[in-house]
Amino acid sequence: MARSPGCRSSREIVLSRQQVTVAEAGTGIVGFIALSGDWVEQLYLDPAWTGQGIGSRLLVQATAALRIVKLHCFQANTGARRFYERHGFRPEVFGEGTTNEEGLPDILYVRRA
Repeated sequence: MARSPGCRSSREIVLSRQQVTVAEAGTGIVGFIALSGDWVEQLYLDPAWTGQGIGSRLLVQATAALRIVKLHCFQANTGARRFYERHGFRPEVFGEGTTNEEGLPDILYVRRA
């Protein structure tokens, strides 16, 4: 894939700057979580693998040692909101989308031990 001058690949940003844990099944990766300090920067699960507890295991294992965990979630993503709230995250700040690349209303979620 071609990149514009000055752009960094996700490998350079995610893998070198964040702690990444992957979930594998068969011969491939089906999900991952990326942490930066006490922030969940990304949690992704292949849609074909949802509902099997993989996302929960990634989240629980990757954040087990953290007393405070923070993340952003889009307000419109009701499935993700239910998921995070089931795992003890509580909404703290509702944003208008002015601070994210997509410009979509979001929520700051925080889980405290």
